Amino acid sequence: MEKIWRERWQLAGERIKEISEGPEVKGPVGNYFRRTAEFLVFMTELWDKVESGALKNLSLSELQVWNAKLYEDISGEAYERSYANPAYAAAELSEEYGQILSFVYTELRGMIVYAYENRPEEMLICMELFLQIYNEFMDETPPAKEQLSKDVYWFVSDYSDVTVTRRVREQVDPSLSFARDIIMQADLTDPRYLYEFGEYITDTELRTSAYLNQLAQEEIERIASVFTEGYRIGFQVNQKPLHKKKTVNIRYCLGFERIIRQAVKNFEAMGLQSIIYRAAVSRVNMREANKIGYYSTSPNKQYDYDHKGDSALFMDKAFVERKLGVLRTAYETYKELANVHGGPAVMEIFGEAPFEPEVKPEALKLNEKQQANQVLLNSRAGQITNEYIKGEERSFTIIAFPVPDIGEQFEEIFAETVKINTLDYRTWQEIQQKLIDTLDTGIQVHILGSGRNRTDLRVALVPIQNPGQETVFENCVADVNIPVGEVFTSPRLKGTDGVLHVTGVYLNGLFYKDLRLTFRDGMITDYTCSNYSSEEDNRRYIRENVLMHHETLPMGEFALGTNTTAYVAAQKYRIGARLPILIAEKMGPHFAVGDTCFSWEEEVVTCNPDGKRMIAKENECSALRKEDIRKAYFNCHTDITIPYDELKGIAVVHGDGSETFIIRDGRFVLPGTEELNKPFDES
Repeated sequence: MEKIWRERWQLAGERIKEISEGPEVKGPVGNYFRRTAEFLVFMTELWDKVESGALKNLSLSELQVWNAKLYEDISGEAYERSYANPAYAAAELSEEYGQILSFVYTELRGMIVYAYENRPEEMLICMELFLQIYNEFMDETPPAKEQLSKDVYWFVSDYSDVTVTRRVREQVDPSLSFARDIIMQADLTDPRYLYEFGEYITDTELRTSAYLNQLAQEEIERIASVFTEGYRIGFQVNQKPLHKKKTVNIRYCLGFERIIRQAVKNFEAMGLQSIIYRAAVSRVNMREANKIGYYSTSPNKQYDYDHKGDSALFMDKAFVERKLGVLRTAYETYKELANVHGGPAVMEIFGEAPFEPEVKPEALKLNEKQQANQVLLNSRAGQITNEYIKGEERSFTIIAFPVPDIGEQFEEIFAETVKINTLDYRTWQEIQQKLIDTLDTGIQVHILGSGRNRTDLRVALVPIQNPGQETVFENCVADVNIPVGEVFTSPRLKGTDGVLHVTGVYLNGLFYKDLRLTFRDGMITDYTCSNYSSEEDNRRYIRENVLMHHETLPMGEFALGTNTTAYVAAQKYRIGARLPILIAEKMGPHFAVGDTCFSWEEEVVTCNPDGKRMIAKENECSALRKEDIRKAYFNCHTDITIPYDELKGIAVVHGDGSETFIIRDGRFVLPGTEELNKPFDES
C-alpha cells in the first residue's frame, strides 16, 4: 500500500473505530452509523488476516464460521433487520434517509471483495464515503436528503476513474489472476480452497466440488473438452481469426473448479490465457441484478433484487457522459489487450430454488427519464466495447450443468445433462437441414398454442432470392451454443404479428406467470403477466426485466428447438421449470426479444454445413446501424420458449397460402424428422 494511502487509511480507521464504540450522532441514525462502523472495523480485520495469510491456516469449520459472519447480515431472516433491506432502513431511519443509507451500506459491503483481492484504494474510498456521510449528521441541523444524494452522486461519479477503469482492465488483462491462481494452484480435494475466493459458500458449492472430485479424470477431460471445443469451433465455423486471439474469459459458478482447471489447460493448448474475473460488487459496474463473471450462491436473492435499481441515485445525463468518457479512456489504455481478447466461455448452472421477488415500494427504481438514460448508457457502452473488442472477430460458447439444489436425483440429472451436452451433432445436423429446407420455402411461420396456451403468432421470414445458394435459417448444432438442437433466424419485422403467451417461464432467474406479449410488425405493442394483483406492478416487472427499460423491443430471433431428448429428461425428473434457457430453448419454439443473434457482425459471412449462405442476419432495426448506430441495437436478448406440450401446431405458410406442418399436437410431423419423436415414444 502506498504511503499516502496508509496515512489516509490510518486516520479513517481510527475515526471509524471511535464511531463503532460510540457515535456522537444519537437516535436511530446513530444506531445505523454504529452498526455500519462495526462492519467496517470487521473489514479492516479481514484485510489484516488476508494480508498476513492467517486465513489459509484456519480449519474448515473455522473458515465456515468466518464466512457466515461475513454474510450473516443479509442472509436468511437477519435480512429483515438489516440496513441493507431498504424496507427496514426506511422504517428505522425515515423514508427521507432510508433509501440512501441503505445504498451506502450495500456499497460498503463490496469491501469483502476488496479485502480478499488486495485492493486498498477501493477499501479506502469506501471508508471515506462512510465518514463523509457521517459528518453530514454532525451539524446541529440534520442534513437534507438532497445533500446526501449529492454526496452519493459525486462518490460514484468522481471515483469512476478507479472503479470503471478497474472493471475494464479485469475483462482483458490476464495478469489479474486472483481467481485463476486459486483454481490452478489449490488442492481441489480440500474444500477449504472454496473460502479463498471471498464469496458466500454454501452446501451447494461444497457438494458440487465433492461430486466432481468423485469423477474419473477422463470424465472431467471429456466434459471440459465439450466446453472448450465449442469455443474453438465457434471461431472455425464462423470464419473468425482465433489465431489472432490471446485471451478468453471464463465465467462460471463456484464449485466447478475441477472442470475449469482442465478448461484453462485446454485453452492454453489453443494459445489462449484464461481471464477469470468476479461478478461486479459496485453498483457503478452492475447491470441491475445480472451477474457477469464468476460468483457463488447468493446470500439472499431478494437483497439482490431490492438493489437492482440503486442507480436511480445517479443515473442522469451527466453521469452517462462521465462513465462513457472513463470507459473509452480505459479501453484506450488497454486497447492492445482488448484487441487480442476472444470473448467469453460461459458455464451456467441450474437447479436452484425458484425465486419470485417481492416488490418493495421502498426499493429505489429508475423513473422514465432515468430508464432512457440507462438505455442510452448501455447502447453507447456497447458501441465503445465493440470498437476495441470487435464483434466480427470475437466469439463465445455457453454450456450449463445442474447443482445439488435440484434434488435427491442430482447425480442422475448431472449424468443426463452430460449426455444431453454430448449428443451426436451429425444426427441433428441432418434432421435440422430437412426442417430448414422446408422453412426456406415459406413466407411466414404460424405458431398456435393449445389448451391454456393462447399463442397465435405469425412470424414473417426474409425472402430468398437465390434458393440454391441462400438460406433463412441457421443450422445450429453444438459449437457456441451447447447442447445441440435448434434452427434459428432473424425474423422480418413487417408482417410479424400476433400474441406470444407462456403459461409459466423463468427468464434470467425470475418467474413469470401467464406472460403475454403482443407484436405488431415485429415490435412489442403490449405486455402483461399475472404475477401480481396490480396490473401496474405486472407491467413494471416486465418493463424492467424483459424490456430492460425500453418502451418496446423487436422480435430479434425465432427458432425451432429440436432437442426432444432434453425435453423428455426434463419431464422424467420434473425439472422443466428449473432448466436454464440455454437448454429450455432447445425444447420447443423460442422467440427472443431484443437484438438478433448477429448483432455487431452482420457483415460476417455465415454458411450452413450445406454451403448455403445465411441471409437473415439483420432486421429493420439492426439495419439502421448504417444510418444511426444508436437506433440499431438494444443491448439485450431474452429467449422465451413454448414447450412442446403447449403447442397445437407450427406450420410453414407458403406464398399461395398453403401450409406445411412441422409440428402438430406437440409431435414432429415433417417427413425426415421422425427420429425426433423417439424420445417421446421411449419415455
